[in-house]
Amino acid sequence: MTATETPATTAEDLLARVAVPQGREIREPATGAVLGHAPVQGVEDLDAAVAAARAAQPGWAARGHEERSQALLRMADRVDALAEPLARLLAREQGKPLNGPNARFEVGACSAWLRATAATVLEPQVVVDDGTTRAELVYRPVGVVGAIGPWNWPLMITVWQVAPSLRMGNAVVVKPSEHTPLSVLALISLLNEELPEGVLSAVSGEREVGARLASHPDVDKVMFTGSTATGRKVVESSAGNLARLTLELGGNDAGIVLPDADPEAIAEGLFWGAFINTGQTCAALKRLYVHDSLYERVVDALAEVSRRMPMGLSLDEDSVLGPLQNKQQFDVVARLVEDAEQRGGRIVTGGKPATELGELFFPITLVADLTDGDPLVDEEQFGPALPIVRYSDVEDAIASANRLDVGLGASVWSSDPAAARAVAERLQAGTVWINSHGSVHPMVPFGGVKSSGYGLEFGVEGLKSVAVPQVISAASPTVAPTA
Repeated sequence: MTATETPATTAEDLLARVAVPQGREIREPATGAVLGHAPVQGVEDLDAAVAAARAAQPGWAARGHEERSQALLRMADRVDALAEPLARLLAREQGKPLNGPNARFEVGACSAWLRATAATVLEPQVVVDDGTTRAELVYRPVGVVGAIGPWNWPLMITVWQVAPSLRMGNAVVVKPSEHTPLSVLALISLLNEELPEGVLSAVSGEREVGARLASHPDVDKVMFTGSTATGRKVVESSAGNLARLTLELGGNDAGIVLPDADPEAIAEGLFWGAFINTGQTCAALKRLYVHDSLYERVVDALAEVSRRMPMGLSLDEDSVLGPLQNKQQFDVVARLVEDAEQRGGRIVTGGKPATELGELFFPITLVADLTDGDPLVDEEQFGPALPIVRYSDVEDAIASANRLDVGLGASVWSSDPAAARAVAERLQAGTVWINSHGSVHPMVPFGGVKSSGYGLEFGVEGLKSVAVPQVISAASPTVAPTA
């Protein structure tokens, strides 16, 4: 089939490729219905996948950048050709709706990142050329990359890990989250149609598989997206083989609304910064500091936007907000909201589970009049609940934003570009957005500081992160060597 033909494949066909008669039961978060059963593979399966990757990697690297880039473009074509079935499978497994910045958006991002990665050029860098020595810095494949992904953006983040790794000549072994394995396995099956055997594989298993991947002596690089607690375990596991690491860990991103902002103009940007993917995003806006002079206007404007955003079943074309993906995360959100109300927080919208929609639905919840130290402010809620904190001095807001031991993202909201930039430069975060929050671009490096991890993804820096630097230094033949 060519990329221009209309595929007959449905979401059920993709599911049939990867589901098994018996295995880990995967239920749809929106309805509770059984979607299918995922393979439960073990450490032996992981070892076999790593061995196959180790054997296949030299041949893949030998194909060169141009041929590998062309393969990535063909992968993007396959994703585009099956975008709707992939989106429908993703929506059913992860819970996010089809529309809005959700399932169709995520599948589109997979294609976009594959194409952008294929087009990114990493040129050798001449660091010295003084007539006696010419030294160049070049980048070689690292070898075998282990990619451990999360459940919130399972397809998109898998591509973020896989695309640059393949582009640089590595082989990759993917370990998807136990909560969302089926959609990732379906994606990998499509990508593998354009790859030699063994170059890319996925092992669907429990936590011991991820631990083995992080500690495997034949894995040269580990990419992990997930919680800070698990990230620390990945660091410990990788110590034995000194695998290189890229860690994109938890965050508790702060937003600061300066006194010159226009509440009505920024309300929708604030809303999607906080509640994209129903708040289940590492770099979502998770605590909002608003100047006293604008406080009630911002609260009211956010509430107005929240009330008109429909929440519902994942396959409902009208929904733009869905359920929490799993019961564990639902319980975290419910606990933090209940605690906030007991502490005197003002529930502006939401506040109680939306049981009329389904077991895992929690409405958009705005909680005003909280302060630093309240658990909903200090703990990452990873869901549809936003604490709104009043401040009167910008210095205090900056101190509040920087006080926690996380630093994935932050944002500043202002009508004065110079004032916003001055505050942004003082925030301790890997990315600081001005008048937006959480937007990413395939050519803009992304990564965290403090306990939000280390290493960069995307663009040229992302290619460097899945490669090893090598210096080639040549002396002029007319120059005598020195000791």
